[in-house]
Amino acid sequence: MGLFDWFRQRRQKIPESLWAATLAAHPFLADLAVDEQKQLKMLAEAFLAEKEFSTAGGLVLSDEICVSIAAQGCLPILKLGLGAYRDWVGIITYPDEFVVPRQIADENGIVHEYDDILSGEAWVGGPLVVSWHDVQLAGNGYNVVIHEFAHKLDMLNGEPDGMPALHSGLTAEQWQETFFAAYEDFCRRVDNDEETIIDPYASEEPAEFFAVMSESFFELPEVVDREYPALYALLKNYYRQDPLSRRTKAASAASTAAS
Repeated sequence: MGLFDWFRQRRQKIPESLWAATLAAHPFLADLAVDEQKQLKMLAEAFLAEKEFSTAGGLVLSDEICVSIAAQGCLPILKLGLGAYRDWVGIITYPDEFVVPRQIADENGIVHEYDDILSGEAWVGGPLVVSWHDVQLAGNGYNVVIHEFAHKLDMLNGEPDGMPALHSGLTAEQWQETFFAAYEDFCRRVDNDEETIIDPYASEEPAEFFAVMSESFFELPEVVDREYPALYALLKNYYRQDPLSRRTKAASAASTAAS
């Protein structure tokens, strides 16, 4: 019986060997202080006990898949709590990119059908879907798990629009002023064909800007802080985390240990 089978039956602990391998595979998780790693592990265990995992496309569900998604997905809510992921339970994992049939009506009312090839998708009130291949590509600013889980945070107060449900430490006016100023500037840069370290997909719409910037906030904090310091401060207040300071401390500790 696999780990996930045990989680479905009763609350269990993630084996230390599997947890260590998960941290080692994701440097942005290894940057966490020891107490934060313990906190993340407990949160991931609670997450695994609450959510329902399934696979499609011939992928076989494994402990590695479940724990990797849980660990990455719980990082954004490390200081927000599991309640931030309420109102949905399903996570579907495909082996690779998957196809979603779409329909769109043009200005004349004619409906056009097409296939959308995706690495991840989050549905309002429904499941979250990711490609396992893309989950394993996490790092250097690309993280499909954090991206889709950020969409889920954005959906807490309705359709995704780039403004998640805010806690008492932030106001709507503060969010709108800072977030949308950064969004408009980023769109201008992309429209001017500027090469950006941050994925230009962030310019698609405010909801995607929030999701992509959340990826970068946790994986490329130095880039977000350098290019959009006010936005970095806003996200730091929202997530109640400071990945840049965390990374600096981890690098300093590693340097001291090596000397």
